[in-house]
Amino acid sequence: MPYISNTDNDRRKILKVIGANEFEDLISAIPAKLRMCNPLAISEPLSELEINRNIQTKADKNKPCSKVNSFLGGGVYDHFIPAAVDAIVSRPEFFTAYTPYQAEVSQGTLQYIFEYQTMICELTGMEIANAGMYDAASSIAEAILMAVRKNHLTKAILPATLHPNYVKVIKAYTEGIGIELLTVPEKEGVTDLSALEAMMDETIGSVVLQTPNFYGNLEDAKAIDTIVHKNSKCLLIASVDPVSLAVLIPPSEYNADIAVGEGQALGNNMYMGGPLFGFFATKLDMARLMPGRIVGGTIDKAGEKAYVLTLQAREQHIRRAKATSNICSNESLCTLAAVVYLCLLGKEGLIEVATQSVQKAHYAASELCKIPSLALAYPKATFFKEFVIRTPKKAADIINALLPENIYAGIDLAPYGKPNELMIAITEKKSKTEIDSFVQAMKEVVK
Repeated sequence: MPYISNTDNDRRKILKVIGANEFEDLISAIPAKLRMCNPLAISEPLSELEINRNIQTKADKNKPCSKVNSFLGGGVYDHFIPAAVDAIVSRPEFFTAYTPYQAEVSQGTLQYIFEYQTMICELTGMEIANAGMYDAASSIAEAILMAVRKNHLTKAILPATLHPNYVKVIKAYTEGIGIELLTVPEKEGVTDLSALEAMMDETIGSVVLQTPNFYGNLEDAKAIDTIVHKNSKCLLIASVDPVSLAVLIPPSEYNADIAVGEGQALGNNMYMGGPLFGFFATKLDMARLMPGRIVGGTIDKAGEKAYVLTLQAREQHIRRAKATSNICSNESLCTLAAVVYLCLLGKEGLIEVATQSVQKAHYAASELCKIPSLALAYPKATFFKEFVIRTPKKAADIINALLPENIYAGIDLAPYGKPNELMIAITEKKSKTEIDSFVQAMKEVVK
């Protein structure tokens, strides 16, 4: 039943039972000046059929990336998803976004979450992972909070190359609780190492590293590790693209203390920007400081392997003052998609996805730069599957000019102070024909 409606007679009966003569009696404590005087400007009631048609008409105005030649990225990527992923996650025994609380009747769900944690550890090289987070932005914020619990140092350094939307979330998480956020500037599309070194002292509790960063460029993680860990108490937080870990060194190899990131690229659709899921992994000695919750493996009274929720240090389980976070859901359905995706592809399959993404991105960049008026914005930087092109006219004008050609040209960086820069993402899904068509269209637009 889509909804439950109360008739006027139903409302009269309810008021009588609770001892009120009319609805206004229920809101008498609210001052008249705060009450809405005029009715809401909404249409007359519609039937379910009419509502469905109305919604469909609005939905039809949207043109998904599957219907165009899309080069959008910026944290959400259009990777190929095998049909088996949706088929499995849509099964009724799995089709929930929430974590089970009754372990005795939820062994299957708990097992796949346990496997998810294992896979995240294998990808990142870290020792323990939790059952999932909301997204990359909140994962970084939670990592900063965890660093404060670990070392009691309240200054955190964010790179200027960190995704600007992540920064907004981090500021929201840390506002009003005594955490000071500092920004290290960028230099040629990556973190300015000399500036970072100058900022480091014994008061810095954590440093965030995003690689590939917002522009798609790879940071010098080992050099940053050397700078950061001169302060033995400071924690290095690495935000990484999980697909890139198939071909790049994992965070453990540059001594990251906490590894986080956006997991959407692992078997989840773009979904118009959400829902997403974040992953969070760290070293074993910080397990009790982690946010969220962890699924653990144990033995039941019959001697059989069993799975349970453990280390549930969130405010729904323990007193708020002792909770590590107030995270509610672990995005279970999205993490299941990641598990199925990784199982289907296997190690070699993920390497192929990453390799094709790298090769096709570099081919596209090379072809675009053959156009005289275009150039890489950061020619000295190494990029993975996303790069920034400097354009002779405003990027917004280029994007709008290509929309009639059914091309989403990329992301305009004007909101971030760079109106003549266009950020372009390429995944393994792009064919040579699609890339060449995009390049040809760009030639016509920028000439």
